[in-house]
Amino acid sequence: MEVLLIGAVACTTALILSAWLMTFARWFPIKGIDGDFLVDYKTMIRAHVDYALMALFGLGFYAAAKTSGVELHHFACVCLAIGGFTNPTIFTIAAFDMDFWSKMKWKVFSAVSFVLTTIGFVTISYQLLCYALCTQ
Repeated sequence: MEVLLIGAVACTTALILSAWLMTFARWFPIKGIDGDFLVDYKTMIRAHVDYALMALFGLGFYAAAKTSGVELHHFACVCLAIGGFTNPTIFTIAAFDMDFWSKMKWKVFSAVSFVLTTIGFVTISYQLLCYALCTQ
């Protein structure tokens, strides 16, 4: 279960780094780099928000499991930690590459990330729901 904390810390780190990146890109533009470096500011904002949400989900699931005494499946926690980090990373990469969505390697990366995240979310949610229903 501690892998959820590692994933949350990774997402929080990326959250802070993306905030600094966007701040410098917007407030301290460097001629010749700004427009060519961060090409899609709105997509970077999406990544930033997604990193925050995924960090909160990881921390929330960890806290719910710890306080209830439920031992979450390790595989599901790994899926959530990896998928939770790679999902916002898709937006991060897309913010730097205008042709991102047309490249097959990123479509495959996105699909794998989505599958991992789904497995993690569904399994952990199901475990917590079963525990909640069985203890009433």
